[in-house]
Amino acid sequence: MGPVRRGNLAWVQKQHDVYGSVVLASTQLFFDQRLVDPGTIETFKRLEPLGEHAYALHDVPDAGLWEFRGRAEVHTYTSVMCWAACDRLSRIASALGLEDRAAYWRESADTIHARVCADAWSEARNHFTDTFNGERLDASLLLLADVGFVAAGDPRFVATVEAIGRDLKRGDALFRYIAPDDFGTPETSFTLCTFWYIDALAAIGRTEEARELFERILQRRNHLGLLSEDLAFEDGEPWGNFPQAYSHVGLIIAATRLSRSWQEAT
Repeated sequence: MGPVRRGNLAWVQKQHDVYGSVVLASTQLFFDQRLVDPGTIETFKRLEPLGEHAYALHDVPDAGLWEFRGRAEVHTYTSVMCWAACDRLSRIASALGLEDRAAYWRESADTIHARVCADAWSEARNHFTDTFNGERLDASLLLLADVGFVAAGDPRFVATVEAIGRDLKRGDALFRYIAPDDFGTPETSFTLCTFWYIDALAAIGRTEEARELFERILQRRNHLGLLSEDLAFEDGEPWGNFPQAYSHVGLIIAATRLSRSWQEAT
């Protein structure tokens, strides 16, 4: 890995994907007992540099998940993904019996966690905000419980889900955000975010509401069962990239959340 270039916005904007997501995706290697070739100490050592970069970038302004072109801020989602990298490395180290490394990464994760809770939670607005010391909502905040940053029952997460439903939801669909961006004021929903909302509703116990919304969104598919990137709020007309992989990933995740468990089904 090369050096962390803190001043290059175009490079920094994707680090939550490169570092947090790679570590998250690799975690299964160390815990899935079905694997023939599980992760080893050597595998863990190859992941540690990603954690170092994640920690170094957790409070660095970036373009965020949505790749804003005209502004750089410390985005909550980016910081949480950096936390996830350190958190999973601590868990992996514990599973491998590397207690010194587990403690090291737990301290790193706890430092990021405390910073996010201090700077991205707004007492005045009673919800997490899209950026440190910000004011706005962002649909990516719906993922805080999914990655384990907070419990689904945490009152702060419940309040954030409710605030997003109140401010970003129009009819049966959600904006990613409503603040003007590089192209002006957002006009269409983002289908993946609607599925994130469905998943979050189910996680906080509003399962029937989530299921009903899920069924209505399924009716927006075309004759091939496919969804677009965006949906018009008025009539559900598909906009944006088509078909869109993200939309279908969201559909699968929401369907999994709403489905019966294997224990219930047997």
